[in-house]
Amino acid sequence: MTTVEEARKRAERDALRNRMHLCPIPDMLDDLLKGLAENEERYGYPSCPCRMASGDIEKDRDIICPCDYRDPDIEEYGQCYCALYVNKAVYNGEKPTESIPERRPMEKQMAFLGFNDETEEEKVQGEVQSTDRRLLYCKQCGYTLLREEPPYKCPICQAKRELFAEIAIEGSIKTREIY
Repeated sequence: MTTVEEARKRAERDALRNRMHLCPIPDMLDDLLKGLAENEERYGYPSCPCRMASGDIEKDRDIICPCDYRDPDIEEYGQCYCALYVNKAVYNGEKPTESIPERRPMEKQMAFLGFNDETEEEKVQGEVQSTDRRLLYCKQCGYTLLREEPPYKCPICQAKRELFAEIAIEGSIKTREIY
């Protein structure tokens, strides 16, 4: 069971490592951390406390905190969608926390309702299931992941998404540029 204090320590470490701060409003911060701990208890992974999760880690991978949208939100608005993570200006009160637009695509937002575009025929394609996920790696540090799109920043070395390449396995292993 994840406690609120464990969620706080994890968020603080991540904020420090990425030169960010946690929400400067104590009650709001406590509520967000409680939501993270509850989601981790409910789903087995810390999904974003401000978004609806489907309970399927593959569908929710983009909203596991810190979510894929955090870095571009902070860069553009000074805070992530739920304001758990903020930049220095928001933390110091020079800029208020406020509502910002949702970046998560609508089809992913609707996944928690069970909506998808798959037909029964697509679900049962024999033993091999197709996926849109690709094997990607960071050219700067070598971090490897299996996802549809590269993250906005490498979680290890902070390299921008343009430094990710795809590893193609077609008889022999090859790499190809994706940007």
